Amino acid sequence: MLSYRHAFHAGNHADVLKHFILFLTLHYFNQKDKPYWYIDTHSGAGVYDLRGDEAQKVGEYQHGIAKLRENLFRLPESLQNFVAHLDEMLAENNLYAGSPYWAQSLLREADKMRLFELHPTDFHHLINNMRELNLGRKCIVKQEDGFAGLLALLPPATRRAVVLIDPPYEQKQDYTRVVDTLKDALKKFEQGCYAVWYPCLSRTESQTLPEKLKKLCPNNYLDVQLHVHAPRADGFGMHGSGMFLINPPYVLPEMLKQIMPKLSKILAQDNQARFVLDYQIK
Repeated sequence: MLSYRHAFHAGNHADVLKHFILFLTLHYFNQKDKPYWYIDTHSGAGVYDLRGDEAQKVGEYQHGIAKLRENLFRLPESLQNFVAHLDEMLAENNLYAGSPYWAQSLLREADKMRLFELHPTDFHHLINNMRELNLGRKCIVKQEDGFAGLLALLPPATRRAVVLIDPPYEQKQDYTRVVDTLKDALKKFEQGCYAVWYPCLSRTESQTLPEKLKKLCPNNYLDVQLHVHAPRADGFGMHGSGMFLINPPYVLPEMLKQIMPKLSKILAQDNQARFVLDYQIK
């Protein structure tokens, strides 16, 4: 099934959380001179037009990146830097960057990107968006299954990597594939930094995923969740999202303790908005 298109959801509260954590993580990796790889298993289109039909149909960005812009001077410095970086990348407020575009703007000359996207339409957009940057062999884009593609790349020659795993979770087996792929990835490349985005839903698969991920690396993980409203009475819809990191930057917990209360307040859609921060750092 390849029906999911991220263009309908670009710039929403889940994107803000996901890309902000990615932003902080890549900045941390850049503090060491040694190069690293960025691997994205479900890359999407790379760039999204918030004035396009898809984004306008549901308008989710209005409760995400638009809220940050409206409250820019109330944001912590790191969130202000996040918004400023986005504006510098694209120079138009009607555009929003997907994870590959965020990553390419932060990677250095010696770092490399490996991007996977299976959906034919999004793959076409991704190829065009990344080609415009003239990244050459620094960036390789493949229309392949990202789970299998990740395992084929490990371990990277640099022995340093940030991996983003961000499937659509359209099917129940996506949850199982995330866990199974990470289990295999850790056998091949134990020291990699793996970041998994997941939706917060009223379904069992979503609710139990963090605990399953925690068992893979119980001594070195970080789980941050942003819930923007109470679960719907009918059980449908995403009321929040999470980012689960294995081998996270050790500085993240203290940073997020300061940032998440403010972020959850600004993106709140009702009085049940909250955040969860759970971690164990080796």
